[in-house]
Amino acid sequence: MNFKEKISINEFDGKKFKVRLIEAVDVNQKKAVITHYLHNLNNQSEKVFKKDALKFIKEHAKYYENELPVTIFAENALQELLFEINNVPFPTPENYTFKFIDLFAGIGGFRIALQNLGGKCIFTSEWDKEAQKTYLANFGEVPFGDITNEETKKFIPGGFEVLCAGFPCQAFSIAGKRGGFEDTRGTLFFDVAEIIKRKQPKAIFLENVKGLRNHDKGKTLETILNVLRNDLGYYVPEPQIINAKDFGVPQNRERIFIVGFHKSTQVSNFEYPNPINKKVMFADIKEKKVPPTKFFLSTQYLQTLQNHKARHESKGNGFGFEIISDNGIANAVVCGGMGRERNLVVDHRITDFTPTTHIKGQVNREGIRKMTPREWARLQGFPDNFLIPVADASAYKQFGNSVAVPAIQATAEQVIKAINKHQ
Repeated sequence: MNFKEKISINEFDGKKFKVRLIEAVDVNQKKAVITHYLHNLNNQSEKVFKKDALKFIKEHAKYYENELPVTIFAENALQELLFEINNVPFPTPENYTFKFIDLFAGIGGFRIALQNLGGKCIFTSEWDKEAQKTYLANFGEVPFGDITNEETKKFIPGGFEVLCAGFPCQAFSIAGKRGGFEDTRGTLFFDVAEIIKRKQPKAIFLENVKGLRNHDKGKTLETILNVLRNDLGYYVPEPQIINAKDFGVPQNRERIFIVGFHKSTQVSNFEYPNPINKKVMFADIKEKKVPPTKFFLSTQYLQTLQNHKARHESKGNGFGFEIISDNGIANAVVCGGMGRERNLVVDHRITDFTPTTHIKGQVNREGIRKMTPREWARLQGFPDNFLIPVADASAYKQFGNSVAVPAIQATAEQVIKAINKHQ
């Protein structure tokens, strides 16, 4: 393993000493082990992380002048780290009632939802470095990286009730085959299925894009259900398309939810949550103050969008930008393509039209702007104390890739109720 070093002067009990900090190239993996260990102190999951976590903490310090015992340094380091991971917007519930793991975690939409229901997350994975920053800022924990690596899987504790995963959709090579467990090799679903097979959680909760239902002419979903039901032995009711707008957020976002229950739970019937019938609109989540000028479109860019839309309309296509009224419902927020342009809004509160970025043309006088990252966060049901420590471009991507928290929470509540009913 390759290391890089730096020297710093520290003081302890009035005495100065030198510390050589040794930082590994795979520093995020080490941070993941340490933060997971600290999050799981005094419960049975801690043993999975303890040996490596203590080794990594100690290996960060070597003493030269007025040496102190490593144990003293480690103890103080642990106390400081414990403060850092607990002093976050979304700490673990003090009296948690169940445990879960969060795979393909993104920025923690599943985690917020299940913590709201009294759950404790004992393992999380997310490979995107920018998403890891946001996750750490809000939960005090660095997600593990690539879940396809055995080096990552070895840190997954057992004894949790729910496995959550917003896994990416991939096609399976199942032509002429049974479409079972082995046929999913090389896909990310295989890794989810492998973890389910090893850990046998009481329940599973998977989320994916609506298109999964028809992906590869329905073969992909058919294979997933066959693996869960026949190869792994879980009771899996028919998946359901859930729309975020039915659960209190003004966003037309349809996603497929798949839940399953281990045979030991004796669950044989499951009802997905009913819509809450709450009238919602963009005005409910609109910025209270006029956003910075950088969010308002330039005259030249606005003209480009209008021309682009006109060209498509002349060909009979409906593609193009869209302006959401204050009493309207936003389109699904997505991280690529026209995601932001399909959710433009009018904000006449702007009075300062001085550009704050290098734009071509002037700031438009019609008040047309992009939604802000905070508005996207609200469209996904993230509370306002959720920290956004990354640049706008990364924030849009992260919220576009996330789950709608209220829809996840409503479904997870039904899952927990079903488990508890038979205990």
